[in-house]
Parts: sequence; structure tokens; C-alpha cells
Amino acid sequence: MTRTCPECEGPVELAEPVRLSEIAQCADCSSELEVIGLDPVALALAPEIEEDWGE
Repeated sequence: MTRTCPECEGPVELAEPVRLSEIAQCADCSSELEVIGLDPVALALAPEIEEDWGE
């Protein structure tokens, strides 16, 4: 399944079955993308990993 990158509008190939919260990477701009919807399949930029100081 192919969807459009929300960052650069390049094609992003997703392996089926697509799962909610799955992480994919855009081949054009290298952005990490998260599946945020399944019907229809929607992608958004994945949140940055932050360090948890003191935890």
C-alpha cells in the first residue's frame, strides 16, 4: 500500500496489514511517520523521542 508523505508529499510504501501507531520512513525525505488512522489510512510525523530526566 502506498500513501503520501505529509512532509514532502513523496510516496511512502506501507507493508500490509497496516497497524495503528506503526512507524514508517519516507524514502524521499527520511522523515519518520506514524500511522494515525486506518479507515482511510492516514500518516503524520512521528513524535520525537525525548529523554526523561530523572525517571
